[in-house]
Amino acid sequence: MKIKILFFVIALATFSQAVHAQKDTLRSLDMNLENYQYPFPVSFIEFESQAEKISMAYMVVQPEKGNGKSIMLLHGKNFNGAYWEQTAKALADQGYQVIIPDQIGFGKSTKPLHFQYSFQELAAATKRILDKLNVNKTIVLGHSMGGMVATRFTLMYPETVEKLVLENPIGLEDYKVKVPYQSVDKWYMSELKNDFTSIKSYQLNSYYDGKWKDNYTKWVNLLAGWTLNKDYPRVAWNSALTYDMIYSQPVCYEFNQIKVPTLLIIGQRDRSAVGKNLAPEDVRKTLGNYPALGRQTKALIPNSELVELDKIGHLPHIEDFDRFIAPLLRFAGKP
Repeated sequence: MKIKILFFVIALATFSQAVHAQKDTLRSLDMNLENYQYPFPVSFIEFESQAEKISMAYMVVQPEKGNGKSIMLLHGKNFNGAYWEQTAKALADQGYQVIIPDQIGFGKSTKPLHFQYSFQELAAATKRILDKLNVNKTIVLGHSMGGMVATRFTLMYPETVEKLVLENPIGLEDYKVKVPYQSVDKWYMSELKNDFTSIKSYQLNSYYDGKWKDNYTKWVNLLAGWTLNKDYPRVAWNSALTYDMIYSQPVCYEFNQIKVPTLLIIGQRDRSAVGKNLAPEDVRKTLGNYPALGRQTKALIPNSELVELDKIGHLPHIEDFDRFIAPLLRFAGKP
């Protein structure tokens, strides 16, 4: 019995040391991540929308020897363009021009004081970047919330999208059908409570199905660093608004209108669903069932194919890059 207690104490101490070590790497990050270096040079496009002056950040990675094609990578809700580094390098090595926006309200882009978020608004802003770069045709890859932006972008600008790739997108189901409504004010109050521990706990359980690797921590620190900054309330407010956008503006009813070739890359351990914690327990168990949702979505999208990645969660391009990039390159290169 004493031996078991000793082992438990040692394990608890080891865990505590690991948590403190991770927290020690935390530093305050300003609202637009001006004190955080991205992997590639950052440019900005300036415009006015809803009486707000918007500065939208983006990166462009040019290949040494181009193949004449572009691919645009759209980030998820709790991320920014920086987490596409490895993907962008691999695509550029294959000759693709890689375009990586930070959506309004995210990363290095403006966090507006007053803004009515919509996927149409984000898609239109993203199109401005392509217009500035004189890109008339591109492959579009969207991860998580970026999958919802990519879907709306494809529906709005079908002549611009050559192919569509959806990597563990959220919004494969209509959350408002199963999740009780929560006001923006309540989303905001919830966001204000975030810290390193709560953010890591959410990602551990929703994204990685309880299986953590040390290299995931830097993506927690990007969010947790904001919570240490005096301007975090404004970041939290924009986050609350985008949660409301995701909840109230489903795209899943329009999948059958997508006409371009589409690839679904779905990590099978993913159980992400917006507002999942708000649903009754019996309903909660049915949310975020990505194995079922992936097959259901493939059946809805004409000319689509599905790649199911077992033992991978919400972030295939972070969790197992080799298994992610192989089907992406094959699909992108198909005539």
